[in-house]
Amino acid sequence: MKLRKQFLYLTLLTGITIIQGCNSKGNLSAEQSEKQESEYLTWVINMANSDIERNPDAWMLDFVDKPKWNYTNGLVCSAMESLWKYTGDQKYYDYIYAYADTMINEDGDILTYDKEDFNIDKINSGKFLIAVYKESGEERFKKAIDLLRDQMKDHPRTSEGGFWHKKRYPHQMWLDGLYMGSPFLVQYAVEFGEDSLFDDVVNQIRLIEKYTKDEETGLYYHAWDESHEQKWADKETGLSENFWGRGMGWYAMALVDVLDFIPQDHPGRTEILANIKHMAKAVTDYQDEASGVWYQVLDQGDREGNYLESSVSAMFSYFLVKAVRNGYIDVSYMDAATKGYNGILNEFIMVHDDGEVELTDVCATAGLGGTPFRDGTYQYYIEETIRSNDPKAVGPFIMLCLEMDKYHSNI
Repeated sequence: MKLRKQFLYLTLLTGITIIQGCNSKGNLSAEQSEKQESEYLTWVINMANSDIERNPDAWMLDFVDKPKWNYTNGLVCSAMESLWKYTGDQKYYDYIYAYADTMINEDGDILTYDKEDFNIDKINSGKFLIAVYKESGEERFKKAIDLLRDQMKDHPRTSEGGFWHKKRYPHQMWLDGLYMGSPFLVQYAVEFGEDSLFDDVVNQIRLIEKYTKDEETGLYYHAWDESHEQKWADKETGLSENFWGRGMGWYAMALVDVLDFIPQDHPGRTEILANIKHMAKAVTDYQDEASGVWYQVLDQGDREGNYLESSVSAMFSYFLVKAVRNGYIDVSYMDAATKGYNGILNEFIMVHDDGEVELTDVCATAGLGGTPFRDGTYQYYIEETIRSNDPKAVGPFIMLCLEMDKYHSNI
């Protein structure tokens, strides 16, 4: 038997939780006790605990049968890092430490990682490694962090300095790549004193704005091929054909996350703030009025086969509430953020009778080119596999709930 969100919401209102947020000894921490009345914190703890129950080892998060270094694991580990820091619950740190411990040997080599692939996706997991290194003090983690940083020193670029998405995807910038590389690089700049990275990241954002933004809709195309040679690319513009929700979601999260580290007096900060304001308007313009969430193909909600998708909905809602909380956009956007949050609970959250929280309707993967060939058509995006509890939705949902709690706690 599965319980829909409405029942759980009633239990939250009455102070009853299906899964308690406990410390490693099974007791609520002092900080959690103070915050346990919060609907948002209850949801985030329930989701995090459910995901750990499903995936006792973090390398299992991406539906694999052996350890792998991937951006998806890093996404959830970063979310768990934030939950650890916010609640003080050690078990969330222990979870991410165990993944780092499994994947990184004493020499700082990363299991399954090959720098020469020049795959920008592999960089995202470096963010949580910084937290593990600072907490543990183990030099092997610093060596691994530096290995990822070294990849980006040699990473192939477009003629204007934009990072290729991967070596095997030449001359291409994807929206996804802005999230995979940029937040790590600016965090590295702050932690390890490499200020030139701020300029580099601002340039990445400037280029994606220049080449992928559609002035008519305000939306962003999934990718751009500088060479105009890819089969999926328009021969005149080099752009892919559609506005894929999660692609824009990655980029939206990147915009607010890089500002956690770019200095207040950096001239590029003003540009990014303007981009955030533009993004907020575009996001809310295409929010589904009835459900409060967003479609897989953003601008074609009334077209047959399109569907409401949970990862983009969590990403956009996270982007909006974080941007409001930090004063980047007007507080009026909190209405859209709250509508998105409630829409996620209504449309995508299910609670099993054993208390497990399930997050449904996640597009498993989407890309361009490759084998088998992905042509970027509308039909392609709506026919990709849909599954539950994919880390690309679970991570942003945890991050969203934390941002909602911070906002309503005036933190």
